[in-house]
Amino acid sequence: MEIVKDNKKTIWAWCMFDWANQSYNMVITTTIFPFYYVYYTTYHNPNGDKVTFFGHQFVNTVLSNFVLGIAYLLIVLMLPILTSIADYKGNKKSYLQFFTWLGALSCAGLFFFKPVDHGIPSLEMPLIFFALACIGYCGGFVFYNSYLPQIASEAKQDSVSAKGFIYGYVGSLVVQMCCLAIVEKPTWFGIDPKNDSLPARITFIIVFVWWMGFSIIPFRLLPKGEPNPGKHNYNVLTGGFKEMIKVFQKVKTMPLLRRFLSSFFFYSVGVQTIMLVAAQFASKELHMPDDTLIIIILVIYVVGVVGAAGISKLSEKYGNVRTLVWVVGVWTILCLSVYFITSIPEFFVAAVIVGAVMGGVQAISRSTYSKYLPKNIPDTASYFSFYDVTEKSAIVVGLLCFSFVEAISHEMRIAALTLDLFFLIGFGLLISLFFAEKKSKNLSPDSHVEAVEA
Repeated sequence: MEIVKDNKKTIWAWCMFDWANQSYNMVITTTIFPFYYVYYTTYHNPNGDKVTFFGHQFVNTVLSNFVLGIAYLLIVLMLPILTSIADYKGNKKSYLQFFTWLGALSCAGLFFFKPVDHGIPSLEMPLIFFALACIGYCGGFVFYNSYLPQIASEAKQDSVSAKGFIYGYVGSLVVQMCCLAIVEKPTWFGIDPKNDSLPARITFIIVFVWWMGFSIIPFRLLPKGEPNPGKHNYNVLTGGFKEMIKVFQKVKTMPLLRRFLSSFFFYSVGVQTIMLVAAQFASKELHMPDDTLIIIILVIYVVGVVGAAGISKLSEKYGNVRTLVWVVGVWTILCLSVYFITSIPEFFVAAVIVGAVMGGVQAISRSTYSKYLPKNIPDTASYFSFYDVTEKSAIVVGLLCFSFVEAISHEMRIAALTLDLFFLIGFGLLISLFFAEKKSKNLSPDSHVEAVEA
């Protein structure tokens, strides 16, 4: 059954998936869990910030970033296989559901990460749940992203992509306000204030309920997906990697898409890593109180709603690539400034600017990739798997690079500074893409389409 594009109900259901799963991104990777983890592995730790994991000793933040990096690496290895199966059978929604359950249940498992009377609790199971929650969140996103060119026409993809991020930001703000009330005012909910770990752990259950509860909407309303009419003459377990190679071979024949993905990889190393380690930096380097940082992050997300919408409008007026050049230029300057931030007001200013460009760079990147794809392809899952593998590989490189530099230098500032090299490379490649696209359009009115469909 053919999917009708630009259907308001379908687009709303698609956006509600972002509304649901960004609760994980806010609470587990950005605010409460990072604070909780750093607090109990630093200030309740007789060994300072040194922790033990399966018999080996690590710096606490290096360990959590390393575990997160391994989780993303597993995602990179898994996605080609899973999208091959989903593409062959046309059941991408089933995999969307599977990964959502995996991520949400893993968040609920973090409830059992609680302090002990002496020393710090065992970190093996909590960090395994932390990694599985990440795999569930990211695994679902590749199937979610692959719906974009099927539910929205090319003219609407920028606005629909931005709308998804806006829904995600607003949803994450609402759930964060609920969680903040429990953490800051536990007595309002009948919680003994002496049990200082319980409010934070309850927020992990709230993420589970929010994530699964609102995900029912896209599960019911999104189409199942379209199977690839082509025959698969290979094992689906190896076929995914063969499909990635086929997509890669096709990408090599599309000069604009090839340049875009190269740039996207490098600036994603910086963007994604900064977003994942920002809370750790503020807590560990600036000794920022948890409630202050949570408020700052709430401001970031409020600004992010406005920023995503504004950058979408800029892309409509000036084009995707030119807008990305501006936005990545801002990110490059921001990353450099991190090294010099020493106070809470300075962090706040940087955070507001991050909020303004955070959602915009993700939304425009996704819609730019979608626009560069060949028209009327049935196997969008494979193409978006390639996109997600590119992004997740960038996160692996960023987190492992950041962790390695921090482990050697014992300075998160120096680790952040190394990320600026990736931004500079991505910025330069974007400028190259801008001129290549301009030249392509000047050659012929149809030259862009020909380049994309080559």
